[in-house]
Amino acid sequence: MCGIDITMEKKPYLTPKQEKVLNFIRKRIGERLPPTIREIAGELGFKSTGTVRDYLKVLQQKGLVRRRNNKSRAIELTECASFNKIPIIGTIMAGKPNLAYEEIQGYVDVDNLFLGRLGFNDVFALRIKGDSMIDAGILDGDVAIIKKQPYAENNAIVAALLGHNEVTLKRLVRKSSKYHLEAANPNYPPIFEEFKVIGKLMTVIRKYESK
Repeated sequence: MCGIDITMEKKPYLTPKQEKVLNFIRKRIGERLPPTIREIAGELGFKSTGTVRDYLKVLQQKGLVRRRNNKSRAIELTECASFNKIPIIGTIMAGKPNLAYEEIQGYVDVDNLFLGRLGFNDVFALRIKGDSMIDAGILDGDVAIIKKQPYAENNAIVAALLGHNEVTLKRLVRKSSKYHLEAANPNYPPIFEEFKVIGKLMTVIRKYESK
């Protein structure tokens, strides 16, 4: 198990077809059901399972997948491949908004994180900076796990995209048929400017340092 990986290793070159095979494997493993060779062949239109084995061999040689004893659903992504991890796409201000959209800083290993039926491509993570959400139990340094979605219900905590790619974590509040963003700290004013919901908070990960 690789834990949190903050390096950005150079990935081996893949042909478009190899990328499609790998992406399908990634998707199915994200759904907790590794694909069989026949399923890969059916999904990608290969007439022969031998062709799939050839692609798997190449992906193995490039260190991206491995197979256990040639069993039916024994295809695995390598231990340190980032495909089984939620990307930390930036630091999000739980205070004033911050430029934080789509800047991958590392990954959160989710082997022990329950995501229900969600796949790994359905979520992302943001590292919290600031104290505007402390009354909601969200502290500076926490890692927020966000489900990608363009909407949320009233009073949900959301990652919101403001102007100039500014992202902030706030509570979505509806008043008089209009929505605005509110902090969970009385020291911060509401945000009434235009915004776009990019995800809803699922859970928060907090690391405690032992002394």
